[in-house]
Amino acid sequence: MKIICIGRNYAKHAEELNNPIPEEPVVFLKPETALLLKKHPFFIPEHSNEVHHEVELVIKINRLGKHIEPRFAHKYYTEVGLGIDFTARDVQAKCKEKGLPWEKAKAFDGSAAVSKFFSLESLGKDIQNIHFHLEINGNTVQQGNTAMMLFPVNEIISHVSKYFTLKTGDLIFTGTPAGVGQVKRNDLLELYLEGKRVFYFSVK
Repeated sequence: MKIICIGRNYAKHAEELNNPIPEEPVVFLKPETALLLKKHPFFIPEHSNEVHHEVELVIKINRLGKHIEPRFAHKYYTEVGLGIDFTARDVQAKCKEKGLPWEKAKAFDGSAAVSKFFSLESLGKDIQNIHFHLEINGNTVQQGNTAMMLFPVNEIISHVSKYFTLKTGDLIFTGTPAGVGQVKRNDLLELYLEGKRVFYFSVK
């Protein structure tokens, strides 16, 4: 199972980090060990002093696919969930300065928190019109709608499948809206999909 992540897919998020708007999807990977175990808190890793939350819509792939055309991409998923792409921002900055890969900042153990999944049919929503938000200690810190994506879900799937064979169970984190920020010990993170709380956990 692969965890495929898309960076800078919301213009305002790219702007808040002073990153250029990409011309094609920015792709990176997390290993399966990055998944935060169910009913476990997120532990801030020892190698970072500045871990940021990034709430994202997550797509679960439901069939094998390679070189998928955008017009057929909708056949490769029926369920979505929410996730947090935790990022060691201080480590990432050092990697960028040296022109190095981001894995130490993005792919560490527990850096991918994922809710349960919901069928699009049950949500009654088009994939490009889904609202989601993140609350920390009862305050909304990030909110977005998939209509704001620079690269729609079907384009992402098509692009990614040029480079990686997609398999049943693979997860695609589709990018985060503006409002990322640092998490601290004892924070309570609550993820909302279309106004309904679908996942929560604490930070240790």
